[in-house]
Amino acid sequence: MTRVDNLAAVSLVILWSSGFIGADLGTAQAPAHTLLAWRYVVAVVILAAWCWYRRLRPTLRGVKRQAVLGFFCQFLYLGCLVTGVGLGVPAGTAALIAALQPLVVAALSSRFLGEEFPASRRIGLAVGFTGVVLVVAGDLGGAAAWPVYLLPLLGTLALSAGTVLERKLGTTEPIPLALCIQAAVSGVLFMAWSLIAGDATPPLTTGFWAAVAWVVVFSTFGAYGTYLFVLRRSGATRVSALL
Repeated sequence: MTRVDNLAAVSLVILWSSGFIGADLGTAQAPAHTLLAWRYVVAVVILAAWCWYRRLRPTLRGVKRQAVLGFFCQFLYLGCLVTGVGLGVPAGTAALIAALQPLVVAALSSRFLGEEFPASRRIGLAVGFTGVVLVVAGDLGGAAAWPVYLLPLLGTLALSAGTVLERKLGTTEPIPLALCIQAAVSGVLFMAWSLIAGDATPPLTTGFWAAVAWVVVFSTFGAYGTYLFVLRRSGATRVSALL
């Protein structure tokens, strides 16, 4: 592992964790889909301007690939996760449920990507899984009904599928361009969701827009950008273990 890889790994852990804070802050101001809709509106404007400035132009094949990845890794993952937090799942518990991802990705990667899944890693992940189950079981009966806890789990499965699929497809689009396409797809879907629900208008509060700024900077640009970087350099199993 190079110094760049180690720095990226540490950055990913910190930046990805910050997303759960943003979800908690934002859903206190508006429904999850409203927060996510405006997160992606802001992110797409900035990313599109950057891609235009850098002369990054997508191909039709690239758009198709990134649209699928955006649907799994951003729309389904965040839609389920942030909605779960908004309905009462503690942000820390949602993060722990999301920590089950390495189990799923390691199994899928060994099956579809040929990545190694040694016994020592299986034991370590099994211990982590047991810890997550104990913590989540202790939270049941709180502010959220138990079926709501399935939402972060479904989101985790979606991100796992997208992570393995990204490696399987062998995407080559520059990270800003990949993020722009994924964010555009997610923005359209979340805005449609908000319009159908009748709450697409954003709250004119400092708290809401501070939460939007938080998730755009730390989650979209920071966490997802670093996630793609580590995924492409180190593989699906390692990036999931870091998450």
